[in-house]
Amino acid sequence: MRVRVATTALGITAALLALPACSTDTTGAKHQPPSSARTSKPADAVQKSASLSSAALESRLLDQSDLGSGYLPKPERPAKHDDVTVIGCPALSELGDSAATGGTLSFPHKAKADFTYGGSSSEISEELYSDSAKKLSDGVARIFNAMTGCPTYQVVTGGTPVDVTSQKLPAPHDLGDEQWSQLLTFSTGGRSTVVKQTAVRDGSLLLIVSGSPALVDRHLDKALAKATATS
Repeated sequence: MRVRVATTALGITAALLALPACSTDTTGAKHQPPSSARTSKPADAVQKSASLSSAALESRLLDQSDLGSGYLPKPERPAKHDDVTVIGCPALSELGDSAATGGTLSFPHKAKADFTYGGSSSEISEELYSDSAKKLSDGVARIFNAMTGCPTYQVVTGGTPVDVTSQKLPAPHDLGDEQWSQLLTFSTGGRSTVVKQTAVRDGSLLLIVSGSPALVDRHLDKALAKATATS
């Protein structure tokens, strides 16, 4: 079965496919417990229910000073509108119609930052979204469940076939209200890219960190702490 969906609608898949197909880094730092700054406060419930503007989200993204030495902002890629053809994954195919109309991950408030590390192919991407808790939960769960429901499938973007394998990973249950995590391997032209992706919903805010597994594990707690800071 084939289905064509717009790359801008299937935001997660399209972003991962844009990573350079040369990294095979599968090492990951052990997930560290959140710092004491994540301790619940009386005002948390009110803060977590309020939707944040895109400008507010932008200010909560990690920057070079947060990440440390060796990280450089990744130049923004020119906007592309190539369709994506998904082959061999009925779960993703079923999302085709709604994705094509912008119904998947089309949250009104969002911000994103991309970095490279150490002059190598290692990269890390942070995305922040804000909407009602239910909309965030339903939208992300549909994508993650679809992608991890197919151990192998193929994506054709811009005429280039990419073989994809997916694996559901244990999510860090000590963070936020809901969590999702997966490991994806994209293979094309004899080269492979291994990407870890972890999403955490905290009230009306959604954090998605993607990239080299070790970098995702290293910065996930820090990204959530900054994204949910109330002062």
